[in-house]
Amino acid sequence: MNCNDSMINNSILKKRNDPGRNFQILAISNRHLCNQPFEDQIKRVCEWHPDALVLREKDLPEDEYKALAKNILDICKAYDVPCILHTYWKAALELGHDAIHLPLPLLRELSAESQKHLQSQNSTISQSFHVTDFHKIGTSVHSVEDAMEAERLGATYVTAGHIFTTDCKKGLPPRGLDFLKNVCDAVTIPIYGIGGIKFDPQQWNSLKKQGACGGCIMSGMMQL
Repeated sequence: MNCNDSMINNSILKKRNDPGRNFQILAISNRHLCNQPFEDQIKRVCEWHPDALVLREKDLPEDEYKALAKNILDICKAYDVPCILHTYWKAALELGHDAIHLPLPLLRELSAESQKHLQSQNSTISQSFHVTDFHKIGTSVHSVEDAMEAERLGATYVTAGHIFTTDCKKGLPPRGLDFLKNVCDAVTIPIYGIGGIKFDPQQWNSLKKQGACGGCIMSGMMQL
């Protein structure tokens, strides 16, 4: 994700709110990038009305994440912005929320244990996980094989990247648009490009041409 992209203008705001627009934008949170209190920033993001907000604050302990998520869910509801929680699926269920984004290794582990009904070292955590408990399950992928596995495991969408050069991935070359096209061609679930995505309709169009249904913006959203 582009750590320096914080600019947005009124023409893009109008285009973003055009009901005829058919390219989705997911806002990805990162409270460490905000220049104002996090919840105030989330309100500002919701005023822009992305297609969904992913609450990615996975570095928090689960109890702190759950408390934060409760407040963010209330804000998103007030602005009619769908919210997707991240990593802490148990907290999501306790909050009565059915949209979650799981790291692929965690989705793999939980899905395997759920399907096999096996007791394991982590059984007390994972034994109650069921894909059917969630209306929306996302995960992040970095290869065509990852995307195909995610679809088999029950993911309803994936983020694929990183697509463009970004300061957040210094020293790592972007996977590029050809990679994105290959992922889109390999699966039937929605694909969202991630990494270096800006408030740039021309860039969005380049993602759409590869088959992506949308893109993800973190730093730009956190610095609106």
